[in-house]
Amino acid sequence: MKSKHGKTLQAVFFKPTRPNILFSDLEAMVVAVGGEVREGEGSRVVFEINGKRLYPHRPHPGKEAKRYQVEELRELLETQGITP
Repeated sequence: MKSKHGKTLQAVFFKPTRPNILFSDLEAMVVAVGGEVREGEGSRVVFEINGKRLYPHRPHPGKEAKRYQVEELRELLETQGITP
């Protein structure tokens, strides 16, 4: 995992949840930890890690992930034993 992905992983686990994490950084980090990112319908995206899925929507018009999306991804990572 590159240092940028490690920093994104640390940002995901930071509390209180940060509102300035780019959604594209989350996508890259999911791939770096061995997950898969697939396109869904419209702005929907599928994050899949070890068979567990999360279905967030890409933010628009902004680029930052919503806090609840970061928190849901944090829960998914924790269930898979992935922590910073």
